[in-house]
Amino acid sequence: MIHLQMLRKSSQIRSRKKFSQLFSTISRISSQQSKPPSFGIAFDIDGVVLRGTTTIGGAARALRRLYDGSGILKVPFVFLTNGGGVRETKRAAELSELLGVKISPSQVLQGHSPFKQLVNRFENELVVAVGKGEPAVVMTEYGFKNVISIDEYALCFDNIDPLAPYKKWGTMEVAVNRTRKCSINSERVQAAFVVSDSVDWSRDIQVLCDILRTRGLPASEEGPQPPLYFAHDDLKFQGAFPSERFGMGAFRIALESVFNR
Repeated sequence: MIHLQMLRKSSQIRSRKKFSQLFSTISRISSQQSKPPSFGIAFDIDGVVLRGTTTIGGAARALRRLYDGSGILKVPFVFLTNGGGVRETKRAAELSELLGVKISPSQVLQGHSPFKQLVNRFENELVVAVGKGEPAVVMTEYGFKNVISIDEYALCFDNIDPLAPYKKWGTMEVAVNRTRKCSINSERVQAAFVVSDSVDWSRDIQVLCDILRTRGLPASEEGPQPPLYFAHDDLKFQGAFPSERFGMGAFRIALESVFNR
């Protein structure tokens, strides 16, 4: 049976209550006290503050009430989101622009942020990063020194994805250094990380099954499974489309089902 591991963010906030009620309370408390508040707030992003790249209702105005007139933060808050695929520094900059307030990287906790805890274990080991955006860049910034995206990894093995010739959506080819390609072909993957939502389910399920069944080296003999980590396990998420979309949890179910057949 496939062994799946997820590092949970502590105190994950899932509340969808109206901002008006919450911030009327905050405003009342902050007006009554001159010393720093003894509480903080954790916000989800998708479906709470943003829908896609569109601000929801009065979210931006409500967040501005957490700052004083000079832009100094009065009430500490963080964003907890299962979204990802970008560095926390980049996500903070995007949120700052969309919401009109200054957000620091330390205020952004993404689904894959806890992967930092595994740097000491896999710092110099070959690991594969799966997902949209820049999963390998994210992992490299965390301190992993030998990480490769699944896009690049798949190009190291001829015909590993039998459907590749039929995929016409214009996926950008990743240039693979010839020397590294030879190294990858003989080096076992020590762990795989699903950092963000898979863009190519058929290829990623195929390649991950190959890695998991062969002790980390596709086309070799079967053996013990290397660790596989998921950033989160949400079945669905609320994006720009009116109804929820399948997320990483759906991909996990598909991968596990195929692997265990």
